[in-house]
Amino acid sequence: MKELFNDKNDINEKSVVGFASFVIMVLFAVLDLFTGYFGKDLVINEFIYNSFVWVVLGSFGISEIGKTFGGKKESTPPPSKDSTKGFM
Repeated sequence: MKELFNDKNDINEKSVVGFASFVIMVLFAVLDLFTGYFGKDLVINEFIYNSFVWVVLGSFGISEIGKTFGGKKESTPPPSKDSTKGFM
């Protein structure tokens, strides 16, 4: 857990925050189903739930954009000049 706060780590903090928000959203859904089964209403402010949705979308979106446009570029080897390769 201490490694999470280190500047030089392999943990993607945005993914951790997004996953935690997703878990909270799933807990809201399960509790809503559970309380609905017993005839009670689970009152959750729509603003709070939507905030968790935006955090999840933002965290995973930023993480994917960072993977796509930033980070390490893998170099591909140049094509070989041997024109007979692949023929008998």
